[in-house]
Amino acid sequence: MPMPDRSHRLGAGIDAGTECVKAVVVEPSGRIRGRAVVPTTGYFETAAQAALAAALEDAQLDLGDLAVVAATGFGAECVPNAVVTVAETAAHARGAFAHRRSPMTVIDIGGRDPKAITVDARGRRVDARTTRRCAMGIGTFLAFTARHLDVHPSRLQELAATAESPAVISSYCSVFAGTEVLERLRNGARREEIALGCIHSIAERIIEIGALEPPLVATGGVPEYFPGVVRELSRLLGSEVEVIPEPIVAGAVGAALLALEAGEGERKGGDGAAQASS
Repeated sequence: MPMPDRSHRLGAGIDAGTECVKAVVVEPSGRIRGRAVVPTTGYFETAAQAALAAALEDAQLDLGDLAVVAATGFGAECVPNAVVTVAETAAHARGAFAHRRSPMTVIDIGGRDPKAITVDARGRRVDARTTRRCAMGIGTFLAFTARHLDVHPSRLQELAATAESPAVISSYCSVFAGTEVLERLRNGARREEIALGCIHSIAERIIEIGALEPPLVATGGVPEYFPGVVRELSRLLGSEVEVIPEPIVAGAVGAALLALEAGEGERKGGDGAAQASS
């Protein structure tokens, strides 16, 4: 095993989401040394431990090589070894800023509700909003739809592109959407029409958040596995929504970077700790 570069303080970020747990090992520059994504099954603690172990193995490092472990996401409070907890919106803001170092609006589209995050010139969250209407379970809904349309999730947009018009999908809360998709199939709607209807419905809900000021950047699991949603969102907005590299781990990257910066801030008397815990 190669010796770690001691000139870098390394941090781990763990984003404990409802669909999967993401873990990364990063340098202060934002360079990812190791990453892992594991399904959220059973207890958050178990999935988080598995994700961190896999990320450390990917980086060829040990837990003792880390300066800090930070957690974010729905199950953040359940993450073992985490000494810092970071708000999801702050984590995604900082994670996106690692790739695009300028003010922007980050659209976080994950397994639960979509969020719009205003990011300043330092990569800090200055505002965060979500839709007022029910938008829970986006990832679950899309996975269910792809499975019942017998198409790989990443090809849902390809199927939708062959539709002449979308089927009307009025809800995508995971509790109700499955029944609605099955009803459309039973009533004779074509697979491609349902695919387009689902993608279109999600994009419309995101637009309802409002104040989506360019430049727009997407993070989260949906841009990673369902890129068609971002394409439809760009079309409806009339403005390109950029997808950063590896959008699914943006929250984990941001949590780790904020924790590392908080440590630097404490040593220098800065405000990093306050930003990491906000």
